Amino acid sequence: MSLKNDKFPSSVAFDLINSALNASEADRKDAMKQGNAVFAFTLKNAAGETESWNIDLKNKGTVSTGLGDKPTVTLTLSDADFGNLVAGKANAQRLFMSGKLKIKGDIMKATKLDPILKKSQTKAKL
Repeated sequence: MSLKNDKFPSSVAFDLINSALNASEADRKDAMKQGNAVFAFTLKNAAGETESWNIDLKNKGTVSTGLGDKPTVTLTLSDADFGNLVAGKANAQRLFMSGKLKIKGDIMKATKLDPILKKSQTKAKL
């Protein structure tokens, strides 16, 4: 089942992250050890609609739609900014400092996301 939502072009990244996590048991365990949290994302598209996805690296090592089970950290940003973040064209810290990225919850856990996003970059060039 695809996690992509056509109204949110960057959401294809969640499919890439999911396949990166499912590539092997070792990859999944490694990501869970690194992340050890539930990362929720709320994206806002050009039309002003919002949708949420989560990467569960605490319990299951899966990616799904919705905020997930008690997210450790929730990141809110535009679909375009998320696309740039995943593609490595944007810097999370800069987005945060400029107010384009809002973080709720354990802000230190948000820093653990970088290696996970990088995994999806290597799987596909967006």
